[in-house]
Amino acid sequence: MNSKRPTTKKQAIQSVVGQVIATYGRHYEIETLGGSLLTCVMRGKKGGVACGDRVEIMPTTSGQGVIETILPRTSLLYRSDAFRQKLIAANVTQLIIVVAAEPSFSEELIDRCLVAAEDQHIQALILLNKADLLEQSRAAAHVLSFYQSLGYPLLTLSAAQNIEPLKPYLRDHRSVLTGQSGMGKSTIINALIPDARRATMEISTALDSGRHTTTHARLYHLDSTSSIIDSPGLQEFGLHHVDENALAWGFVEFRPYLGKCRFSNCRHITEPGCALLIALNDGKIIERRLAVYHKLRTSRAPDYK
Repeated sequence: MNSKRPTTKKQAIQSVVGQVIATYGRHYEIETLGGSLLTCVMRGKKGGVACGDRVEIMPTTSGQGVIETILPRTSLLYRSDAFRQKLIAANVTQLIIVVAAEPSFSEELIDRCLVAAEDQHIQALILLNKADLLEQSRAAAHVLSFYQSLGYPLLTLSAAQNIEPLKPYLRDHRSVLTGQSGMGKSTIINALIPDARRATMEISTALDSGRHTTTHARLYHLDSTSSIIDSPGLQEFGLHHVDENALAWGFVEFRPYLGKCRFSNCRHITEPGCALLIALNDGKIIERRLAVYHKLRTSRAPDYK
C-alpha cells in the first residue's frame, strides 16, 4: 500500500535581519533585507532600540515580529541626563543641525549637538533654513559664520522654495536631522520625499498612535546608498553620557591646547597653567564656547526636556 510519511514536527521559524525605520514608543517598524515591513516589539521589557538599528527579529503572526537582538552599531546618537537617556538614531554618518532665520535658535544647542557628533565621529552639517527671509537670514548667517571658521560646513537655503542645494550633501550618507522645533525639518523631509507625509500618516493610523507630528524618529530612503532620519524637535541636548575628559575634545578649537596644561588632570576651569585659559586670554578661543564647556563639565546632570 502506497502511503505518505506523516509530518510530526513543525518547520522551525528562522530569524531574519532587518533595519528599524520607525520608532513609536515600544513599537518599531522593521524593514527586512527582502523589503518586507513588520511591526515589532522588543522581547521582554528591554528597550534601547533606535531608528537606524540593525536587528534580528523572529516573525510571529502575519506582519508582526519580536526583536531578539540589536546588532553592533557603528554610531549611536542620543541625549541624556543623570537619570535617563533618549535615543535619536543609530548607524548614522552625518548629523544635520537645522536652524532657521526665524524663530531664533540657540547657539548652545548647536554646541551640544556638535560635541555629540564629535564624540561619535559623525560628520556634521549646519543647515540655515528659511533663507527667503533675507534680513533675518543675513543676521543668522553672520552668527553661524563662527562655526564655518571651525571647519563645519554651513548650507543656506529655503526648503520651501528649493531643496536642490541640500542633495549633494546627502549622497552616500545616512543623515539625521535634528534641531529645535519650528526650524523646518518636516518641510525639508517633505521637499526631499513628497510621499513622506502620506506614508507617516498611514503608519500612525496603523499603529493607533494618532496624527504624525514628528514625535518619533523615522528613516526614509533617498536612493540605494543614501537615507535620512527625521527626528523630533528638541530644546535641550543633555550630554551626561559623554566622558568628562572627552568633553573638551568635542570643541574642535580646543584641541591644539589639550595636553599642554601644567597639570595632566587639568579640568580647564580655574587651574593655574591651564593652556585653554591662556588661549582665552590670548584671544585664540572665545569666552562663550569655553563657558558652555564649563557648564557641561561642572554639571553632570544637564537639563533634559
